[in-house]
Amino acid sequence: MFRRTMLTLSSAAAAYAAATSDAFAEEFAICYNCPPEWADWAGQLRAFKKATGITVPYDDKNSGQALAAALAERANPVADAMYLGGQVGIQAKHLGLTQPYKPAGFDEVPAGQKDPEGYWFAIHSGTLGFFVNTDALGSKPVPQSWKDLLNPTYRGMIGYLDPSSAAVGYVGAVAVNLAFGGSYDNFTPAINYFKKLQANQPIVPKQTAYARVLSGEIPILLDYDFDAYRAKYTDKAPAEFVIPQEGTVSFPYVMTLLKGAPHLANGKKLLDFTLSDEGQKLWAAAYLRPARPIQLPAEIEARFLPAKDYSRAKPVDLTALAAAQKGFSARYLAEVS
Repeated sequence: MFRRTMLTLSSAAAAYAAATSDAFAEEFAICYNCPPEWADWAGQLRAFKKATGITVPYDDKNSGQALAAALAERANPVADAMYLGGQVGIQAKHLGLTQPYKPAGFDEVPAGQKDPEGYWFAIHSGTLGFFVNTDALGSKPVPQSWKDLLNPTYRGMIGYLDPSSAAVGYVGAVAVNLAFGGSYDNFTPAINYFKKLQANQPIVPKQTAYARVLSGEIPILLDYDFDAYRAKYTDKAPAEFVIPQEGTVSFPYVMTLLKGAPHLANGKKLLDFTLSDEGQKLWAAAYLRPARPIQLPAEIEARFLPAKDYSRAKPVDLTALAAAQKGFSARYLAEVS
């Protein structure tokens, strides 16, 4: 949020509009979808400012909203970079919104988690599951499976981000779809699941709902492991993470450099930092799996669920994910939302 910076403006676009001199502009980079409550972007951007002197205002868009904004502004770009769910990085390239850039360390990012020409590349990944506020559950048991969430005992207690817009929402739909026998060509199991889940009156926000879990407003959120571990070990909340018994997926998040970036040099520096040794270690300290082969600190690794639980998480096919998203979103909006 802008109240947490020296800026008092309400949007990244307003921040850019205020940059009326070259000297001022050189001090800023604009990144869409870099929210402080998600993946410890607050800590990452503080470290980036300390290392470079460049301020990146917080931006609370989700992946779909960031893509839509960049598309609307393509004739006169406002942002320099975007942080996106992996498949949205592919879509941004196909729409001609991005330009290639390969920071140091790009070659260490695994194949399948980067565009070979550098139009997008992963910086970290997470595993999708249940982020649970155990106090907010009261006497109810912590759910252990996708089927458990359909139990009426959890009515009004389950949240998931809008899968037609937010990357984590779509990843949750992919996870449940694959868990119940679906494929990237067949999302009927996911559609049927969300139809049944409607009986439990789920809460469906569009932006990150981390604070709403901590407050107990949303006791169970379909979210990533890194948010749950951050809540439990950093914010000392009564939080647990569950990898559902039927299975789930692990998913990479990517950075892109926008074509026509108004602060091009600073945008490149931001991408450099997110993939640098320092940036990758900061992601690891926030319980994210670094994209480069950097070992998690032992004290962080020990806080993850056992490897046998993570064996139920499978990697996604980003290309298939990107190709399927439009069709799934149309079905979700027509049949569920």
